[in-house]
Amino acid sequence: MTTTLGTRLPLIQGALAGISKASLVSAVSRAGGLGVLTTANRSVERLSESIAAVRAATDQPFAVNLMLQQPNMAEVVPYLIAHPVPVVTTSAGTPKRFIAALQAAGTKVVAVIPSVKVAEKMAALGADAIVAEGMESGGHIGTETTFSLVRQVTAAVNLPVYAAGGIADAAGVKAAEALGAVGVQVGTAFMVAHETSISAAYKAAIVAANDTATVVTGHALGDAVRCLKNPLTDAYFKAEAAGTSADDLHALLDGSLERAIAGDLEHGTLMAGQIAGMIQGTAPAATIVNRLYPQ
Repeated sequence: MTTTLGTRLPLIQGALAGISKASLVSAVSRAGGLGVLTTANRSVERLSESIAAVRAATDQPFAVNLMLQQPNMAEVVPYLIAHPVPVVTTSAGTPKRFIAALQAAGTKVVAVIPSVKVAEKMAALGADAIVAEGMESGGHIGTETTFSLVRQVTAAVNLPVYAAGGIADAAGVKAAEALGAVGVQVGTAFMVAHETSISAAYKAAIVAANDTATVVTGHALGDAVRCLKNPLTDAYFKAEAAGTSADDLHALLDGSLERAIAGDLEHGTLMAGQIAGMIQGTAPAATIVNRLYPQ
């Protein structure tokens, strides 16, 4: 798989919606993994600036994430077809309409999937690789655990499969390989990288988390999100139990990731996976990469 993506290590940095900017992406790519730029709430102009910043910082491969339910995809996808990047990762939708055009431009397409059914659809579309993401992950999640999902996906598709969800060190990598994965995608561990541009308070909350520190919001909205418990999640569950309308639930959550990034621990959605309980402190991205693949 490293031959396919051009990276030294079979490691993908999770897209970290709204968070994974050029400083983190270039640091991960320089360390041998595949750094992945977010496109959440990014205009084409801002994305272009970020891509230029990554290319100025490293000559190693990197990726751009396409979270397909975002409204800016109508502008971002044509831009990436006209201005190719080495890799794109896709999630929250199907790349059916444009996968062939991306690949014709020389871009590898890696699909992040939550189930065997979706993995089979992505394989049929011609994706270059699959990321099987378990519900242990932070942010938007499916319903299957990493341990059961990865094994079934590797048996179902004849593509390289990366495992995601609950992985933060070399032991997690070995477990993923034992299930048939060629490598891993890691998100939460990179949240506390020195190069990750979120508030120190957000990073400290992840470091302070234990194994039961996360909850899943959004079931009533059909959009499950794993995050750290805080006053916002308490208010959300209380409102959900009271039968609050979907519009009012959305109003409670809208903008909450941005508030978390800025350091609002009470009113922000602190996205993080269950593996946060193993995160012991902040570190340079290269150190985190070395914990996953010791040299």
